[in-house]
Amino acid sequence: MSSAFLMIGIILAGMIATSAFRVDNKSARGGIILLALIVLIAGVAMSSVRYVGANSVGVVKKNALGKSMSPGMILATNGEMGPQADVLAPGWHLWYWPVLWDVDVKPLIDIPADMIGLVESRDGLPLDPGQVFAPEVTNAEFKKMVEDPKHFLTAGKGRKGPQSNILTPGKYRLNPELFMVTMVGTTEVPPAAVAVLKSNFGGEPTLSTKVVEDDEPVILASSGEKGILAAVLQPGKYPVNTKAYSVSIISTRETIIRFTAGEKGFANQNVKNQIQALGSEQREITVRTSDGFTFPVDVRVEYKIEPKNAPIVVAKLGAEIDPLLAKLNSTVRAIFRNNAEGVKALDYVNQRSIQESQSLAMISSEMARMGVTITGVRIGDVGDEETLGELLNTQRDREIAVQEQVTFQEQQKAAVQQKELSKTQQEAEEEKRLATAAYEVQIAEQDKLKRIIEANAQAEAVEIEATAQANAYKMIADQIGKANAAMIEVLRVIGENRIEITPRVMVTGSSEGTSGETVALIGTMLDQMVADAEDE
Repeated sequence: MSSAFLMIGIILAGMIATSAFRVDNKSARGGIILLALIVLIAGVAMSSVRYVGANSVGVVKKNALGKSMSPGMILATNGEMGPQADVLAPGWHLWYWPVLWDVDVKPLIDIPADMIGLVESRDGLPLDPGQVFAPEVTNAEFKKMVEDPKHFLTAGKGRKGPQSNILTPGKYRLNPELFMVTMVGTTEVPPAAVAVLKSNFGGEPTLSTKVVEDDEPVILASSGEKGILAAVLQPGKYPVNTKAYSVSIISTRETIIRFTAGEKGFANQNVKNQIQALGSEQREITVRTSDGFTFPVDVRVEYKIEPKNAPIVVAKLGAEIDPLLAKLNSTVRAIFRNNAEGVKALDYVNQRSIQESQSLAMISSEMARMGVTITGVRIGDVGDEETLGELLNTQRDREIAVQEQVTFQEQQKAAVQQKELSKTQQEAEEEKRLATAAYEVQIAEQDKLKRIIEANAQAEAVEIEATAQANAYKMIADQIGKANAAMIEVLRVIGENRIEITPRVMVTGSSEGTSGETVALIGTMLDQMVADAEDE
């Protein structure tokens, strides 16, 4: 565009100047020449105008009217000829003539979300000996350095080569002649895991740590030091320079290692991957007891890596799972075999919980040196029919005999208890009967006393009544005479007992003090009473 303006200006000025020679009037000729000069100046001025769009950056190169750059320099910082460190911001810019200057418009560096920019500088101070990345600076300082190349190359003391700092998502006006940017994804730490970083730049690590007191310390790095960093990244997304830092994802999920005789092959690869994700399966452990029995033992070991211990695991065993499994495999097998040497086969079978607790303590102590926490040791099947069949059958028969003996003893105890119970029940029944008899005797005695009292009362009543009646008879007899009083009493009895008074025999005569009628009535009464007794 600028060259076009210059060419157009030159052509127009030439055409105007040529036409001036065809005019006879000197004044007019002078005016035409002046116009041609103005057009030429305008064309030259317009050719120096450069425009940079809103999403672009202008890269400038000086072609003349300047001194050469020093050897090794790539960008000019003080007006030297060659690519300039400063770039043109969006907008219109003057005095960049085509012959003297080249302005190349480049797009801005646009880093999208979930991406980061890894920066490498083509110019700057050399890196320190032994370093492959520039020292890390604050994010604000790094942004100023990359967007102001002149500051990067001068006061900022930027280093040539890969930068440890990164560009986060956004737009940046960089000088592509100085910086190369490679975009990569952010580092994602999944759930139930942490990221252990190994710094590839910085000073020597100085942080010494121990997991077990009597173990050798592990040297870890702090921020700005080279080596495995003691601080880990928790689950989430992080803008990590994967060239300056090696990232190791360490699972913190509790994992189960099975030492079993199960199948090792899987027809479906997805099934195999799922099983490997949940744990690992190893060949069963074979042990030999003190009495010479050799048999397999199914063992399950549960372990996890605490986030704070993840750097120690990486420092001692690396980030891959295979070295960890190899260490755990050898430790578990050695401990189980050593523990079995001191017991007999039957004791090993019968004392499974003791073997579990002993093995847990020993395996935990050994693996703690590696930064691994053992959370459980479980023993499954012990031996099989081939290795312990005869011994187990003998033990089973012996146990059955013991149980039968125990059952017999329990039955004997039950019989004795039943006998004692029957005796106690009989004694209780006898005591009950004795108590009942004693109560009955007491009741009889009370009835006897009651009857005696009633008889005495009745006798006393009869006596009182007879006495009263005799006194009454005597009083009546004294008044009307004995014969008449007797007659009245006889008549009362006859009336009360409804006795017929018609005599069958009339007896006459009388004794002293008794009338004949009275005697006759008494005889009739006696006959009636005899008849009533026969009817009953």
